[in-house]
Amino acid sequence: MEIKELESALEGVLFAAGEPVAVERLCLGLEVDRPTLDAVAQQLMDKYSYDRRGIRLLKLDTSYQLCSAPEFAPCIRKTLEGRKPARLSQPALEVLSIIAYYQPVTRAYVDQVRGVDSSYTMGLLVERELIEEAGRLAVPGRPMQFKTTKNFLRSFGLSSLEELPELPNQSQEGGQLTLELEANLARLREAKTAEVPELPAKEP
Repeated sequence: MEIKELESALEGVLFAAGEPVAVERLCLGLEVDRPTLDAVAQQLMDKYSYDRRGIRLLKLDTSYQLCSAPEFAPCIRKTLEGRKPARLSQPALEVLSIIAYYQPVTRAYVDQVRGVDSSYTMGLLVERELIEEAGRLAVPGRPMQFKTTKNFLRSFGLSSLEELPELPNQSQEGGQLTLELEANLARLREAKTAEVPELPAKEP
């Protein structure tokens, strides 16, 4: 396929998927190599941004996804939901911060850092698809570990976890460390004008 046709094909696949699609699957489906796919994807990213389109193409670690442009989020929510969704609560932001920086972690580890039980809050974050199970720790009892999801990356405007702000001084007391982790994620949300959850361009 020619480059223009590849752009259209990639756009169509991602729109139909309504969720992140792995690079390997895209290369296989479009019958192109990785450098060509990345080049075509970058052209689409630049085009959407330059034309101020209502959608954006995001690279999420090793996958791509079409999403609504963050600057139009208020219009989308007003039209489709009728009300503004709740932001992350303080406990949820605390838990998410700890998991984002120290993943994969167990619930016991999160409880230890926060000093309170986090089971309910972690359950809510799983429901909102911001964290997910990441296998069991190889110790007696084999506790479940958790990590952040691609939805976390998308919601905070990140391409990968490497773009997280620098880790605070780990020698601090637990409470102060947690506050600095939270501040890092809060600055990310403000900088990217992202709220949780961000609406995708097309629901699956």
